[in-house]
Amino acid sequence: MPRTAKVVDVPAIGELDRLAGQLSHQLAQALRQAIHRGDLKAGDLLPSTRRLSAALHLARGTVLEAFAQLTAEGFLEPQPGSGTRVAHYQAPRRTPHANVQASSAVAVPLSSQALHLARFAAQARALPPVPFTVSVPIGDTAPDDVWRRLGNRVRARGPGAPSGYGDPLGALPLREAICDYVRRSRSVNCTPQQILITSGTQQGLYLAAQILLDAGDSAWVEDPAYAGITAIFDSLFRDRHMIRVPVADDGIDVAAGVRLAADARAAFVTPSHQYPLGMPMSMAKRSALLAWAKERQAWIVEDDYDSEMRYAGHPFPSLQGLAPERTLYLGTFSKMLFPSLRLGYAVVPPPLVDAFCGARILMDRHPPSADQHVLAAFIAEGYLDRHIRKMRGVYAEKRRVLIEAINTHIPAELAVVQPCDQGMHMVLWLRKDLDDVRVAQCANEAGLALRAVSPMYAPGHGEPGLVLGLGGYADRQVQQAVERLGQVILACAGSGA
Repeated sequence: MPRTAKVVDVPAIGELDRLAGQLSHQLAQALRQAIHRGDLKAGDLLPSTRRLSAALHLARGTVLEAFAQLTAEGFLEPQPGSGTRVAHYQAPRRTPHANVQASSAVAVPLSSQALHLARFAAQARALPPVPFTVSVPIGDTAPDDVWRRLGNRVRARGPGAPSGYGDPLGALPLREAICDYVRRSRSVNCTPQQILITSGTQQGLYLAAQILLDAGDSAWVEDPAYAGITAIFDSLFRDRHMIRVPVADDGIDVAAGVRLAADARAAFVTPSHQYPLGMPMSMAKRSALLAWAKERQAWIVEDDYDSEMRYAGHPFPSLQGLAPERTLYLGTFSKMLFPSLRLGYAVVPPPLVDAFCGARILMDRHPPSADQHVLAAFIAEGYLDRHIRKMRGVYAEKRRVLIEAINTHIPAELAVVQPCDQGMHMVLWLRKDLDDVRVAQCANEAGLALRAVSPMYAPGHGEPGLVLGLGGYADRQVQQAVERLGQVILACAGSGA
């Protein structure tokens, strides 16, 4: 005998928030949840839309709209002449007391690439805004007022409030402003047509690795290096070979790179301010690197990390200016202005412009437009130059305070500062037997924010050290933070960590 459908009186769907609006959406969601919970079962006959609207004090059109949405999703089945029934929907079975994330992770095996990226995410998440986070803007140097004023002015005009797609290379006024700025300040040889606006140096590194290298090609990467470049090869481009080339006191060891992989197709370097160690590349090493690239028809990717922040003398000229035909130059404004800006740039040789343009279209088409026009005005009207001059003075004083506090509160036999006269961070080398990963973990638990240096080296080559960011905090806070860090290092040394 066929089963008689149960007629549901009025389903228990709870209260609708009438002030929030979108009542049809709320009703559809409430009915959807009732089906998921099993309060409404397959084959159940729902009240008519007229009756349900009266019971819930809703317009009938609102109920009709909710029913139509759930019918389109396959939750309901309208049957002419006999009303609307719950469809034969099978809710996913759940393991009791197991959260959704855990059950799905067991049910669906992850690719090795997904696992690599998940591990990198755990290592690279932003640290909390406490001492010694890198790139926390200092209050008296943040360009808030000027930026707001320019933003209000630019967004009130057409270019700052675009309604269509933008140029994949970026807004022309910003590329023109950057071209003028890097020619003046960094001796970069380029035209605006060679500049691609990026969401930061990380995107520039990704595009360079994607475009310059084919499967099976090798690339030199400094040892130690920024985790963002090593992770690209470890996680995304594992069919390209990353050759870790040691860094000496005057920059990358070109002779070692030749011994390891003379036929590499590219070299990723930070010549103005090596990350994380801080030294510049000497002219002898620059000449050797350029000679190798010319002989082997290889590319050089120059990450101009923290180049503006030199406290003694003028910033070093770019490597790109010596060999513009084979050097890709990457820069960013995120650290100089504020990290959330997410605007950087790549200066690429003319033969590569179309390739970078095509890759950019596939990635995200073009960067957000409004802030590009604000930044263009900020640069063109001279605010960036004034901002950098002010930053150098403020950060030089922060550096002095930090070094003085380290000398006062941390015994020299446990830790020493890496000599460096530029940048927005410092490296504190630890005694050889200390585990910098463990020290960083303990410091983070004590309310500080540090990263260990040893994971930035190739496996087995690491030296124990800590990256200490400058800025963002008053002198007294820095002194207290260093005192706390000294206590953490002493405790780890005493426990044999």
